[in-house]
Amino acid sequence: MKMHYRSRSNRRDLSLLGLATVALASIFGFSASASTPSSPTHPGESVTSQKPTIVLVHGAWADGSSWDKVVNRLQLDGYRVDVPPNPLRGVSYDSAYIADFLHSISGPVVLVGHSYGGMVITNAAVGDSEVKALVYVDAFLPDQGETAFQLAAAQPGSCLSPNAFNIVPFPGAPAGDADTYLKSGPAAPYPGFVACFANDIPVRKAAVLAATQEPAALNAGTDPSGAPAWKTIPTWDFIGTADHVIPPAEQLFMANRAHAHITEVDGSHLSLISHPDAVTQVITEAADTVS
Repeated sequence: MKMHYRSRSNRRDLSLLGLATVALASIFGFSASASTPSSPTHPGESVTSQKPTIVLVHGAWADGSSWDKVVNRLQLDGYRVDVPPNPLRGVSYDSAYIADFLHSISGPVVLVGHSYGGMVITNAAVGDSEVKALVYVDAFLPDQGETAFQLAAAQPGSCLSPNAFNIVPFPGAPAGDADTYLKSGPAAPYPGFVACFANDIPVRKAAVLAATQEPAALNAGTDPSGAPAWKTIPTWDFIGTADHVIPPAEQLFMANRAHAHITEVDGSHLSLISHPDAVTQVITEAADTVS
């Protein structure tokens, strides 16, 4: 189903940016003399030695807060970190949204995706010369034409099934699309949110995650991926060997296919929450290769 989204440009239209800056200046009373953002360098740091910006893209049924522990560690290491919202409307829409966000950043970028966020970064980074490394965390690494639902079921072991979802219509949805929410409790063969997604997270924390989840459109699972950015951009992959959502064997297959640098840790699908030190280490390893 064709989705409608903002057109993708090489960089922001500077004339529109200038007009927006003047308008904001008139409202808030600040000077509009500097109409473009300054380079995100630290005091005493030259542009050539600038650390890359780390952009973290969350997965389905989540929001940016899932990265909180990783963000804290990266910031302590001196990195600029951005966590844009992933709209969760479908691969085409979400990838275009994140691509536009990337175009607003000056300098090199390490682009990181968790779970469904891997579908998004695979497409959003295509053709962007500033994206120097891709990092996948318990994530899909699709090839052209593949879908998230297809990859989750490619090998035995995924706890996802049609019974896992509450389906909720939303206004303006394309024909055949709707929002999905994960059920908190079991609905066989789905074992419930804790056993499926958060099997190494404290139960009370997992219950909060289930209650505060963001809905994901069905299109997020059924949209086919385009030509993958990992064919031209160095790639790292963090695999939780206790992941019950994307079978570790499938993650390993995708990682090997992408010639990724692979790290395996005994973690669930939410390793970014349960193993933030290990996840941060992989991200910084990728960042260290960016000059």
